[in-house]
Amino acid sequence: MAASTLSPFSHGTATEAYIPETSENYFYYDYPDEDMICSYERHGASFLPALYSIFFLLGLLGNSLVIWVICCGVRLRSMTDVCLLNLAIADLLLVCSLPFLAHQARDQWLFGDGMCKVVLGIYHIVFYCGIFFISLMSIDRYLAIVHAVYAMRARTRSFGIIAATITWVAGFFASFPELIFLEEQSVTGKGNTSNASFCYPSYPTTDGNHHFWRVFSLFKMNTLGLFLPIVIMTFCYSQIIWRLLYSHSSKKQAIRLVLIVVAVFFCCWVPYNIAAFFKALEYIQPGTCERSKAIRLAIQITEVIAYSHSCLNPILYVFVGEKFRRHLLRLINKAPCRLCQIIKVYIPQDRIFTSVYSQTSSLDDKGTVV
Repeated sequence: MAASTLSPFSHGTATEAYIPETSENYFYYDYPDEDMICSYERHGASFLPALYSIFFLLGLLGNSLVIWVICCGVRLRSMTDVCLLNLAIADLLLVCSLPFLAHQARDQWLFGDGMCKVVLGIYHIVFYCGIFFISLMSIDRYLAIVHAVYAMRARTRSFGIIAATITWVAGFFASFPELIFLEEQSVTGKGNTSNASFCYPSYPTTDGNHHFWRVFSLFKMNTLGLFLPIVIMTFCYSQIIWRLLYSHSSKKQAIRLVLIVVAVFFCCWVPYNIAAFFKALEYIQPGTCERSKAIRLAIQITEVIAYSHSCLNPILYVFVGEKFRRHLLRLINKAPCRLCQIIKVYIPQDRIFTSVYSQTSSLDDKGTVV
């Protein structure tokens, strides 16, 4: 019987064993309660490393620019700035884990148990923190637009720092139990001919249930990573759109951006959570080998789509803001490096469409970056 392991790419969404073969690598799918082994090729090894590398480069550049502008150009004058800075930090940390996952997807984990706990531990924490900060920004936008006068005292930098601290703590606790079960494990190949090391949570058996913690982790991700943010975003942005529709000035561009923000969030996260939900159902009631292969491949593909959100966040939440572009261009003009001048060429010089953030706050009055 093949050794039972957990996919390092799917938040506990597969029970797999790495089996070295002569020409191709296969995984053997093992249900503890059934005498069935399902083998399939490592399709992710062909496309995950390249996509993870692209997301790493784009996310590193975009989120670093956001942090640079907020720290050097704005200097955290409002709650909005604090939210944007922490969202960029969370996304930056997430994309920095992708090179390690890219190597593991292509080969195996070669960085030791300590790096396994650190890299994948940070990954799990910022995975939830990024989503929580998006929800916090939705609340901030709701207060800024719907309750602009009454919320002025609550949307200060001090309150923003407190809210950000609470969000990081929430992300830390949301990463359990994966955080405490992470470890580097050696998987024996077919016929005990070869070993390969992988970094993944090693969940214990609870009351004879082999998959209790895996199912719990997946349903937790569905609840905290999708259902709760959707409830918050739906309420906040529906109120924002309702307020803008009945305002005296024209807000069509702002409403368009709100719809884009919500649509991109849905497109990035809903497919992955649906695939993870079916994986949890499979743990509860195992199905056919073909269905197992389809679910596993769907999880790998949809998780790539979810990762792309960390690259899109700087564009959606910041780069469309007129004030942010103005700050970025001012910093680039002061910087002597040639790379900065190259970046300047690709930054829109004219106003494409005004961000809902820049329409509802003044840089001089409130100091917001967008």
